[in-house]
Amino acid sequence: MPLRILRADITTLSCDAVVNAANSNLSGGGGVDGAIHRAAGPKLQKACAKLGGCLPGHAVITRGYDLPAHYVIHTVGPVWQGGAAGEEQTLAACYDSSLALAHARRLRSVAFPLISAGSFGFPKDLALRIAMDRLSAFLLEHEMDLILVVYDSAVFQLSRKLRTDIESYIDETYVREHRNARESNRVELCSAPQTAAQDLFCADYGLAPAAALPRPAAKAAKKPASLEEALRAMDESFSQMLLRKIDEKGMTDVACYKKANVDRKLFSKIRSNPQYKPSKPTALAFAVALELDLVETRELLYKAGYALSHSSKFDVIIEFFISRGVYDIYQINEALFAFDQSLLGA
Repeated sequence: MPLRILRADITTLSCDAVVNAANSNLSGGGGVDGAIHRAAGPKLQKACAKLGGCLPGHAVITRGYDLPAHYVIHTVGPVWQGGAAGEEQTLAACYDSSLALAHARRLRSVAFPLISAGSFGFPKDLALRIAMDRLSAFLLEHEMDLILVVYDSAVFQLSRKLRTDIESYIDETYVREHRNARESNRVELCSAPQTAAQDLFCADYGLAPAAALPRPAAKAAKKPASLEEALRAMDESFSQMLLRKIDEKGMTDVACYKKANVDRKLFSKIRSNPQYKPSKPTALAFAVALELDLVETRELLYKAGYALSHSSKFDVIIEFFISRGVYDIYQINEALFAFDQSLLGA
């Protein structure tokens, strides 16, 4: 199952369990903790009182009562004290304990808030990195639908250098794309039957008039003799190329779809149907999972009927990471979320 990032109110999610960033006496408080207690109703507080509290880094479970979720997993995160008191290890243990409890109960879907990143003062960028590391590590070994719930993209505070590099790459690529588009339009104009004014326009931009432009030699396309011949000449499909690439990379199917942050059922559809057409984010997720270079990525996209466009911020961000050999799909998704773009895979 994939890891999804949602901008939502965690108390409204219909899933097997939501995780509550609780305090140690489980009495309810502010932020996510207070919101979950209010939405679940007074029975949740009575259930929590019977548990006798919870230690930092540990987790306990109750019913969800009036929540759409069936259960609430309560975990106590660390209060930030500067980083020298084992806060990172305790926060990681919160995720691990919650996931272990969910796995033991055979839960299929669990939604997490960003634990300790509110009133407990944990730096949001570090809290996010720990959350993504622990959730993605769990998914490498288990099947579960995990959701990280945030209120806005400001939580995803990319490093200043990474954000600047991405923004610069986007700006440069946009400028290049628009310049190329203008030049293409000028050449097209000057290639057409021209008036005297159009000749002057071409001269202003250093372009030759139509008569002087080289013309590519026309090639006669070979026509298939029959429909059967045309069908035999069909190229391999997206599914066929994907499966071939998996074999060439020496990967297993499971390793590939997990690394692509793609659901097992979706991968089964792709494998069983040679003509299956995935969404563009799914196709790109597999390109990242297979660590394809830009040429191979464009070829795989083409098989699915897509292309990388320098007029799309989403495409440019993907190109930025692939061109630098960065294939961590969760890091790419963090950047996409920070720039309000669709995510890869899920």
